[in-house]
Parts: sequence; structure tokens; C-alpha cells
Amino acid sequence: MIPIFDGHNDLLLRLLLDPARREEIFLTGEGKGHLDLPRMQAAGFAGGFFAIYIPSPTAHDDPDYQALMQNPPYSLPLPDLIPFSGAIAPAATAAGHLLWMERASQGALKVCRTAPEVRACLADGTIAAIMHMEGAEAIDESLDSLHLFHAMGLRSLGPVWSRPTIFGHGVPFAFPSGPDTGPGLTDAGKRLVRECNRLRIMLDLSHMNEAGFNDVARLSDAPLVATHSNAHAICPSSRNLTDRQLAMIRDSGGMVGLNFSVSFLRPDGRQLAESGWDPILRQMDHLLERLGEDHLGFGSDYDGCTTPDVIGDVTGLPRLVQALADHGYGRPLLEKLSHANWLALLHRTL
Repeated sequence: MIPIFDGHNDLLLRLLLDPARREEIFLTGEGKGHLDLPRMQAAGFAGGFFAIYIPSPTAHDDPDYQALMQNPPYSLPLPDLIPFSGAIAPAATAAGHLLWMERASQGALKVCRTAPEVRACLADGTIAAIMHMEGAEAIDESLDSLHLFHAMGLRSLGPVWSRPTIFGHGVPFAFPSGPDTGPGLTDAGKRLVRECNRLRIMLDLSHMNEAGFNDVARLSDAPLVATHSNAHAICPSSRNLTDRQLAMIRDSGGMVGLNFSVSFLRPDGRQLAESGWDPILRQMDHLLERLGEDHLGFGSDYDGCTTPDVIGDVTGLPRLVQALADHGYGRPLLEKLSHANWLALLHRTL
């Protein structure tokens, strides 16, 4: 079994929304959602980026939104900005859940702060967890809280989710649509980029609009990374990356993690689990062609999306690897896609 390091998951959101049951959700496992410790261990899940995310009052998985996303075209309004005062407490709570996971797992999971720590975990079978923040609502304009979360273990940050922050603007959920949907980074956002570079916190561009993407590319001295995004040429969603953006990521020495969300995989943009392997294989082939084999991995978005029924939860990862092998991907390439490329990127960034 090839171990898989994953670019993005939302397990911490499940714990944030139901903290009294975190032992059942994570340690025991109930067969619900996409991730828990027993299923990770059974599926060869070697680790990944665990996202701290502040849900909007009306979530993007609201039933009314879901109905729209099943029948494109659609253009969902951006949620309102969440102020720092409303974000800091749930963000700190979510970080606490990740640190609890490390303690409660009794050595099965480790919160990693350096690339060598991730490499050591992959070598001995420990799940390597990197603390990520999806949307910087919990970072104040002075950036003091950035240093606070860095001390807790934060090593990856997306300045925006699909809503505005004081730092920049996310893309709306829209299909068909390009990512050129609004202005770029604010002055505070530019300071955030520079400070993340100084602290060696990886910047994630997955939900950022095109103007913000361009600003980060101009300002940052680190590789450009989109932890859970797909190719716009195959699926013209606002959330996906144009060929121009893919070239910029490749040329910076960066990475893209393939998002398993069917609405970002399928050419018709429909959020239907009954999708089969074809959209995944088409996305992988295009991303490989544009990025090269050293700049692509997986970024599942587990516990934050509707996945293809052929993959389902984390136990579907071996099926994904087998499908890629059947498609003609050799063992060396599969190892790069599964973990080696992410590990090399972490050595270049952290």
C-alpha cells in the first residue's frame, strides 16, 4: 500500500461542531463522514493538512445551495466577512482539537512543525498532521495572532476562504465562471504575505481570486501552492485554476492538490456523487500535462465536500491509486503523487 499525504481535510470542523462527541468521531470511528483514526490507519493515510475553518452563518453546504450546485449554471453570493472578534475563539478551539488528537491518539498521530518531522512520521507509520488555517479571519490586522497560532503549530494558511477577509477576496462558488472576480490583496494582505514568508508559513491560494493570486505571486518568495484545487480547462468553476495559473505554480516550484469535490471535477460542474473515474482521470491527465510530475498531489477536501462514489471516504484512497495504475501511471509516478511531491514541497517551504 502506497502511503498518501493529503493536501486538505475538514475533520476539525466536525469536531468543532460536535465537541462532546470528539472521542467517538475521531478515536472510535462511527463510519460517518470521511475521516477517523481507524479508517486513516486502515487506508494508508499518512497525514496531511488539517484545516481550521470558521463556518459562515449560512454555510455553503446549506440545502438550498446544494440544490443550486446540482443544476448549473449557478452563482452563489459571497458570505459576509467574519470579524476577528467572532473568529478567534472558534479558531483557537479548533487548534485545541488538533492538539487533543495528538494526545489522545497515544502516538498514532503527531502535529508536525518541520519537514523532517513529516518525513520521520512517514518512515515509522505515524500520521503526520500539519495545522492549516482556511481563511484568515482569526488573524488580526496587527498579525499578533499569526504569531500566536504559529507558536501553536500553524504552518500553512489560506488568506481567504470563499468570502472576503481584511486581507483579500475569495472566489464565489459559481459555474461557469473564471477566477477573475474582484480586487486583489489589501495592504494588510500584503503585510500578511511578507510575514508568512518570514515565518515560513506556507500560503495556500485555493480559494483566492485571480487578482489576489497575482499579488501573492508578485510578493512571495515561496513556492505557489493550491492545496485543493483543480483545472479550470476541464471544469470551468470559479474555484479552479486556469492554465496560466498552473504554469505560474509550476515555474515557482509549487504544488497543486487534486480536490475530490465532484463539483470541481466534472466538466458539467454538477454536484453528483455518481461520477465514476473519468472526471478524476481527465483532471489528473491535464494537471500532469500542465504542471509536470513533480508538482501534483492529492488535496481531497475530505469532510468538506461531496466525493465521487468510486472514492467515497478515506478507505477509497487505495482504489484511487489502483485506478491511476490501471490508467497507466507507473509506480514511481504514483509515489510522487501520493506523498513524495508534498514532502519535497514541505522541505522547500517550511
